[in-house]
Formats: sequence, structure tokens, C-alpha cells
Amino acid sequence: MIAKNIDELLASLDGCVHVLDGRVAVSDNAQVGKHAETLAFNAVFGEGLVRDTARWLLWEIGQEMGIFPASIHELYMAIGRGEVAPTFTVPAINVRAMNFEMSRAIFRAANKLDVGALIFEIARSEIGYTDQRPAEYVSCVLAAAIAEGFQGPLFIQGDHFQVSARGFAADPEKEVAAVRDLMREAIDAGFYNIDIDTSTLVDLSKETLDEQQRTNYTVSAALTEFARSIQPDGVTVSLGGEIGEVGEKNSTVPELRAYMDGYRAALPAGVEGISKISVQTGTSHGGVVLPDGTLAQVSVDFDTLRELSKVAREEYGLGGAVQHGASTLPPEAFDRFPAIGTLEIHLATGFQNIMFDYAPQELVRKANEYCLANLRKEWKEGKTEEQFLYSTRKKSLGPLKAEWWNLDREAKDRIGAALQEQFEFLFEKLNVRDTRQVVLDVTSMPKRRRPRPQQAADEGELEIASDLAD
Repeated sequence: MIAKNIDELLASLDGCVHVLDGRVAVSDNAQVGKHAETLAFNAVFGEGLVRDTARWLLWEIGQEMGIFPASIHELYMAIGRGEVAPTFTVPAINVRAMNFEMSRAIFRAANKLDVGALIFEIARSEIGYTDQRPAEYVSCVLAAAIAEGFQGPLFIQGDHFQVSARGFAADPEKEVAAVRDLMREAIDAGFYNIDIDTSTLVDLSKETLDEQQRTNYTVSAALTEFARSIQPDGVTVSLGGEIGEVGEKNSTVPELRAYMDGYRAALPAGVEGISKISVQTGTSHGGVVLPDGTLAQVSVDFDTLRELSKVAREEYGLGGAVQHGASTLPPEAFDRFPAIGTLEIHLATGFQNIMFDYAPQELVRKANEYCLANLRKEWKEGKTEEQFLYSTRKKSLGPLKAEWWNLDREAKDRIGAALQEQFEFLFEKLNVRDTRQVVLDVTSMPKRRRPRPQQAADEGELEIASDLAD
């Protein structure tokens, strides 16, 4: 499936896409959809200019077919102003592996239920261990949208663009510069939604709440100002802040006020701020793993979450509060989130679990062997092998990326069907069915053409601190 050169790549499109003077025209949308997988494969595994041309073609084809990377900022601010009722919770889905196939399953579910309020995301840490740089990630999601005939705004988000506490302690400017560089790369690629996570800098040893949150809100404000300075014309990038590190102490309303009051004071006049706030209410990334490898039941503090969302909207004009680490919660928990006004919910590990549950046993064995051979230093004392493998197998996704992409069609369809079923369940529970029109009513979708690449871009490595969130 990998093209040897640009001519072979263009020939594979079978005449349904035409390139003339650096512009792309689509003559048959249905036929293009059939070739989306080939373009995606070349966007991921192609080399040099073939890779970058495939990515460019996917972006331009998307623009031609009405698929526009966009910011969810306008929707969230409309909720904050009371113009859109907070009756649904936007699912933000971390696509860690098999991006094209998993994203297709998401779009199939979205098309079936007329969902518009939906986010695709990847965290700073995930970019590293899944081996998916922003340009690749955007290309795969676009290819899936093309394949499934999805149209409208496409919300792609940088989740947990996090400042490492250890890195910040050693060299604050270097650590913040690493996040700025990633923000620039992501926005250039089409990530018009970014969660700024400086919650790692909260210092609970300080006496007052303002002192505890000060470094958090000061660095968050500085990164907000930077994002505004590099966002494209016609796009207000959706930005989120965070007051409590996931898996740590539960957040409180006074902490939210301390963060927001300090953040607003630190933000230069005229600079648009965040539209949402992430909080901690009892969950953890990946869930809590028991010795036999199963997940423990986790209790979410829904009363606190309700109050945090209410204060965020009524006192600060934000869309509301964001719940992280939720994909492994029990099924009966999910319809409670929209009922209490939760703005957004982040979902990751549960979908990864489905992939491993339905994958061929040979691939699961390879993943386990990789973890045992390369990640033993992460095997914490007192943990069973099942706990170790469950918590580390995500880090096999990058090294085994080609194996996941090259599964046979039967295995891909089996995994895709199971994922789609779960997406449909969550979309119903989170009440985002029939949100397509409300999203279209408030979202700007500027057409953004890109120049045809003339030489291959240099993709560097992303250094991932060991203390970054998952």
C-alpha cells in the first residue's frame, strides 16, 4: 500500500482526485472514500515527500468535501452565556492505536446518531508512546471522516499538554518551551483545541488557596497568551485550564475560584481566555487495577462536579467543568454526567481495552512480551504481573503500530464493530444524539488551503517525561 513516489500515489486515486497547479479537485466523493485507507497508510508509513503529500491531499480533499478542522470554543462560550442549554456532555475520545479504523468507528456512530458535539484528542504523553505526531494524527482522522462521509466541523484536541513538575523544577523555561513548541506544532497541524495542563504545579503545602494555585494559573495564562499569538486568522483556539491533577485530591469550588481569579488577573487585557476547566472528582487515568488485572469500582463525586460546573458557568462564563479518566467507569454512571451539567468528558483506556479484548491473541502476546522485555523498571513492588501488564501495555502501541495497522480485514472489522457499539452507547448516554445542528449553528468553519509540499518536513522526536499524565 506504500507508494514508491508521488506519481504512484496520485495514480492510486483512480482519477477521482485531480491535482493541478497545486490545487486539489474531487470529482467523485464516493470513490475518494474508497481510497482513503491508502492515503492514510501513506500518511503514516510513507517516506519523505510521499508521506507529506498524502497528508496534504487528505487535508485538501477534506476541505473540498466539507470536513473542516475547527474550534469548539464558540459552542462552549454559547453554553456559558446561556444561549445553548447544557443538556449534553461532549465526549473527548483519545485515539491511541489503529487511528484510521478506530476513527471510522467513531464517525459511523456519529453519522448514525447525528452527533456533532464530539472531540478527537491525544495527550502529550500519548503522542510519544503511541508514536503519533500531530500531523499524522490529523491526517488519519481526516481520512476516516472522508471514508465515512462525515461532514462539518471536526474538533481535534491536544489533551493534557502538560507541564512536567519534575522538568519545571529543574528548568522552568525549558519545560514551558517544550509545551510551547508542541502547541505550535499541533496548531499548525489542525489541532484547534488544546487543554493546557499546569495542574502539576499546584503546591498544596502553601497556606492559602491563591498561593497553592499561583504557579498553575500564572503559567496557564502565559501559555494562553502564546496560543492566541499563533492561532490562525478566523480561529479562536479552544483552550482549557486545570485546577486538580487527575488521580489526586478532589477539587473544590474555592480552588476553582482561586484559579480563575488569579488566571484572569494574570491574563493581559484583551486576550481571550479559557472556555472550560478540568477538575478532579475521584477518577484516575486507566482506572484502578486489582491484583487479578480487573478494574475496581470507582466513585465519582457527582455533587462536587455539579457545583463546579455551575460556578464555572454562572460566575465565570465558561462552558463548564471537564471530567477526566472516565472511560472505565461502570455503564450506569455515564448518563449522570449530562444530568448534572458536565461540559466534557475524556475517554481513553476503555477503548484501548476493547482493542486488546478483540485483537488476535498473537498480537496481545507480542504486546505482553514487549512490556516484560522493555518496561520492567515500571513494575512497582507489590503489583502482580496482571497489574503490571494492564498499566504498561499502552506503551507497546507505538512499537507495535505497524502490527495493529496490518491486521487482516476480519480482525479490523471485529474490533471496529465492538468499538462502534461502545461509541453509540456513550453517545446516547451523554445525550449528544442530534447535536449536529446546534454545533453547525454556532461554529465557524473557515476554509484553510495549504500549499503543496515541495520537500519533506523534518519530524523530530518528542521527549516524554516519566511523570506526565496518561
